[in-house]
Amino acid sequence: MSDKPFAVPSCAERRRAARCKPVNRQQLLLRSVDVEKLVEEDHSVRAIWELVDGADLEAFYETIEAVEGEAGCSAWDPRVLISLWLYAYSQAVGSAREVSRRCGYDPAYQWLTGLEVINYHTLSDFRIKHQEALDKLFIQVLAVLSQEGLVDLERTMHDGVKVKANAGDKSFRRQATLEEHLELARQRVADMGDPCSEEVSDRVAQARQRAVRERQERLESALKELKQMQEMQSDPEERKKVRASTTDPEARIMKHAHGEFAPGYNVQISTDAKAKVIVGVGVSQSAHDAGELTPAVERIEGNLGQVPQQMVVDGGLLNQETLVEMESRKIEVIGPVTDHASQTAAGLQKRGVAPEFFPEAFVYDGEGNSYTCPAGQRLTYQGEEKRGFSLRHRYRARPRDCRACGFQTQCCPGSQVRSLVRTEEAAEVRALREKMKTDWAKEVYKQRSAVAEFPFAWIKEKFGLRRFRLRGLVKVRMEALWACLTYNICQWIRLCWRPNQAVSVGN
Repeated sequence: MSDKPFAVPSCAERRRAARCKPVNRQQLLLRSVDVEKLVEEDHSVRAIWELVDGADLEAFYETIEAVEGEAGCSAWDPRVLISLWLYAYSQAVGSAREVSRRCGYDPAYQWLTGLEVINYHTLSDFRIKHQEALDKLFIQVLAVLSQEGLVDLERTMHDGVKVKANAGDKSFRRQATLEEHLELARQRVADMGDPCSEEVSDRVAQARQRAVRERQERLESALKELKQMQEMQSDPEERKKVRASTTDPEARIMKHAHGEFAPGYNVQISTDAKAKVIVGVGVSQSAHDAGELTPAVERIEGNLGQVPQQMVVDGGLLNQETLVEMESRKIEVIGPVTDHASQTAAGLQKRGVAPEFFPEAFVYDGEGNSYTCPAGQRLTYQGEEKRGFSLRHRYRARPRDCRACGFQTQCCPGSQVRSLVRTEEAAEVRALREKMKTDWAKEVYKQRSAVAEFPFAWIKEKFGLRRFRLRGLVKVRMEALWACLTYNICQWIRLCWRPNQAVSVGN
């Protein structure tokens, strides 16, 4: 027996002695692929195809120019293109180039296309070409969800969210700058001449000219949008400050999450409370939600043929005009009413008025239609003005009474005369204010955020739609509709299709 200790081979020695299978990445393989087995039976892409295949897509086929018996390349089946985009959005893919790339290697995309790769131009054009047809498909999916018992319109929650536009903050320019850039763009177009005469390929030359022309069109559109915004400003100084984006002229500066101001659009979504299904979607350029409730109800009625029995909204969507409109449509509204008293108090406090001289400290005389201030001076009636469906009655003290008063610095600092406004609310506003004091209304309103914000969270987190890829109000609405349609189909898969698949497999 040897006295030498056992010798442990080094790592290098073990590596030299080991026999491993080599990887040859230079070889070409010819193998058979069973396309039907690329995805499992319960894969979501099969559910999307099943739903799309059963829909009435006649409107999508009307624009196809290739027909049997005539020359020309065959067009891609709209069922395939629709299913590709729906599945792509469900996987947080919003780029036509990326969808085309995945057709070459992703099993789900390959299953849809039968191992074919679709050009990204075809995908990009299809996404924005069929607005009316896409609206009809959205309605058809809602009909399927209604038949499944997922929509009843007994209670609908509505809310708006700001989504960033495909434009940067620095793309906004004032009128003088836009006009200067537009003149330069026109000059460049004129100087380019015939693109085929340049010492570059026809393709490159035409691409350059197209880029310059598109920039000119965007600048012209930006200048047009800027002038429209200027017309809405009555103050000449404010009119000079108006700016428009040279990238997406129809985008507007809006306040987003965490107080950030950036170009964006206001996406309005109505959600049925029963199963959190989206029953209406719209896109607005307004930075505020006021006035968006009536169009939302009209969209729901257009999609489902009836209006909701109850709309639950936040205070930003409510005003007196909206409440009167909802009352005329027999729709019950649940939502907080703006407290004008607290707003007035905040404004007075900011101006330096002492709490002892807030409006509630003034005594109203109904017979004389006047007010008496805490110092004993009288404020007489000056007139009224109508704002929406409310009347604002104005009262004012005599200048000499205020100048002689020892409390002027506490009552009306920086002003010579104290005035007061008494707002007479419409009956609908008073009724809603009283309703919101009840425990039942408070409990219903607590459910609003869980329902109304659920689709927004799903679309932003799961679909990754935090910034639009498309530009312009029409195209942005198309992208929002694609996302909301995908969301509804995902709910159908989750609540109907997968449970049915589990039952059929079990049997």
